[in-house]
Amino acid sequence: MKRRVIAAGCITLCLGLTATACGGDDGGSDSATDGKGKTLTVWIMEGTNPDARPFFKEAGDAFEKKTGAKIKVEYQQWATAQKKFTTAIEGGADQVPDVAEVGTTWVPQFAETDALVDVTDDVKKSGLGDDLVEGLKDAGTLDGKQYGMPWYAGVRSIVYRKDLFEKYDLKPPTTWKELQATARTLKEKEPKKVAFPVAGGAEMFAAPFVWGAGGELATESGGKWKSGINSPEAVKGIEFYTGLATKDKVSPAKVNTWTEKEVGDAWNKGEISMAIGGNWTPKAIVDANPDLKGKLGAVPIPGENGGMSKSFLGGSYLSTFNTDKKELAWEFVKMLTTGEFAAKWAEQTNYFPGQNSELKKIAAKKDPLVEPFAKQMLEAGATVPKTKAYGEIQASKVIPGMVQSILTGKASVQEAADKAAKDMDAIFAKDK
Repeated sequence: MKRRVIAAGCITLCLGLTATACGGDDGGSDSATDGKGKTLTVWIMEGTNPDARPFFKEAGDAFEKKTGAKIKVEYQQWATAQKKFTTAIEGGADQVPDVAEVGTTWVPQFAETDALVDVTDDVKKSGLGDDLVEGLKDAGTLDGKQYGMPWYAGVRSIVYRKDLFEKYDLKPPTTWKELQATARTLKEKEPKKVAFPVAGGAEMFAAPFVWGAGGELATESGGKWKSGINSPEAVKGIEFYTGLATKDKVSPAKVNTWTEKEVGDAWNKGEISMAIGGNWTPKAIVDANPDLKGKLGAVPIPGENGGMSKSFLGGSYLSTFNTDKKELAWEFVKMLTTGEFAAKWAEQTNYFPGQNSELKKIAAKKDPLVEPFAKQMLEAGATVPKTKAYGEIQASKVIPGMVQSILTGKASVQEAADKAAKDMDAIFAKDK
């Protein structure tokens, strides 16, 4: 039976992956790596690296020297890429790229069509598996089969105005109560700023509090998914998060519909005191507002009573598609996702590499604006449910809709969570 490809929204970055058994790294005479006269077509998303072309020129030259094969990079836009992938997959093997960067929420869709290559054995043979960041590895694994090699990743923690914390003798929060008290103080002392935005349009701002209270967005049993958003644990987390706005008033009404981008815009204007943000956020803020250089700090999202709440871990996968050059493509994926080129890409983009060894090197530098994110990623990264239906749930903005209905007083936390669960389950039911 032919499997259908169903469009789903993608709000994160990711990498898919690659191929069949690979030869040794020396490559030259091995048929898998003898690329003389061949060209790999590679699709890369635009925007992650401000100027990706010099990077891929260097990588392409190195790959050609190693294998004899040339690299042809075609840059894609995230907004239109999914449709382009879907059309290419329907067109057959001669329409898809040999290697591509794909969204993690797309992996279940593409894997179900047999467009992506199962590289579980290749990863084991290469000895790379034990060094992959677990949360990223999990994001590209479906039914026990790995469909991605982590390339780069991002995670969200809390970014704060270090200068304001010092001015008012505040400490970075380590529990939910401390977060609440700190936000209240910032509201009192800096009333013209948003103390802690409860951004109704930012799903990944709410998720850590669901996970931090012991809840889940959804759970799987017997191959079927069911929403967990209205469980007592999840409701407790949602109640705390939204209560920062509805009860503590640390987030004004204008923030109720803000997306993550709008929080970033407010940061750039100097209007935020503390907020959830990605490991890429501090650099972006300073680039847009040089006056804030040296005035920012970061801390993992605290757990309810200490430790860390889990935070969404989104990454990029380099995907190998089922073409006649998949062995050669695997060699290119290995080169980009490990060692020198993985480290260079991470440095240039301000994202993290997908290997524990490389991530630990970054953490060891003790950069106060990097280390907290690295700790969050290594110890408390989480992923959304791995089913193509969740892409539709995200596209339908079920979680943001739930949060916004609470913030605007249209529903109680339990009522909003029950409605969200009903909507999620209706979408899961279609995922046959």
